[in-house]
Amino acid sequence: MAGRAIGLVQLFGRLGRRRLCGKGSERNADGGGLQSDLVHISPLMSNAIIVQSASLINPPYCFMKFLRRIAFALAFTSLPAHAGMEAPVAPFQLYGSSYYVGLEGVGSVLITSPEGHILIDGGFPESAAYIAANIRTLGFKVEDVKLILNSHTHGDHAGGIAELQRLSGAIVVSSPVSVAALRSGMAGKDDPQFADLSPFPQIGAAQAVADGEVVRVGPLAVTAFYSPGHTSSGVSWAWASCQQGRCASMVFADSLNPYASAGYRFSDHNDVVQDFGYSYTVFNRLPCDVLIAAHPGSAELREQAARGTLIGDGGACKRYAAASRENLKARLSKERAAAR
Repeated sequence: MAGRAIGLVQLFGRLGRRRLCGKGSERNADGGGLQSDLVHISPLMSNAIIVQSASLINPPYCFMKFLRRIAFALAFTSLPAHAGMEAPVAPFQLYGSSYYVGLEGVGSVLITSPEGHILIDGGFPESAAYIAANIRTLGFKVEDVKLILNSHTHGDHAGGIAELQRLSGAIVVSSPVSVAALRSGMAGKDDPQFADLSPFPQIGAAQAVADGEVVRVGPLAVTAFYSPGHTSSGVSWAWASCQQGRCASMVFADSLNPYASAGYRFSDHNDVVQDFGYSYTVFNRLPCDVLIAAHPGSAELREQAARGTLIGDGGACKRYAAASRENLKARLSKERAAAR
């Protein structure tokens, strides 16, 4: 409670001393979301919030923006203060119509269009309000989200989906096994981390997709690529996002981390090892200008987007698979050594 009070006092104190709108808060040239430096958040003294802004240029528009910032602040202060991957961050544009709306190390991406939006992953149960506030902060409506895509059915990626579905009315989309788990509120018993997993809120309307199937909202087209291993039913998502006449191949990459509960041995589950191998093949073939991992470093993504260096050499997916392959190899070697 003290953290919330400090955050709100600092928020309104700064707003009282600074002006509300101006340079850095104009809309994108295509009329989409906001390119804004209005809000900078910092996990100081629990949930402290610092608001930065420039000169007042449009009172009615700025007032609505002011209300969105308050909603953002309230959602932020409702979260516990976390370090590392659960730390809240301000939303930002990735490339074209794609925006980062997730946590520091738990990814969530909004893909926008005039005919409706697509959201990928919903974070933890308690972060749903924060993701919704991030969407509004960018100038979009949560109610315009038509599809929510899921990478895999762990509580840090699926936990907030039910609430985001309630807020938006969106249909949830994932692989058939994942859809069943999302409806039940629990991952399957074949999950390497099953012993450590907790139930999460159950979803409503859902649609299962096949490997390679394309889901659409208006002009948006996102392709599902099964990427098992971390779970048996994980899905990565690929789409094109365009900016100033240049289009980039975007990939929201499901986790390929060979992590498991204590006592679980990947060397005893050849089917899971083969699943990882299948995913490596998928990632080695994927066009991949921009990779957003299910567990990203959002600070690095933000810096790259700001510098205009987010688009790489097209090899991000290959490197992602190679890193996982080395981790799995090391894990298997360690297990075999321990069994001797």
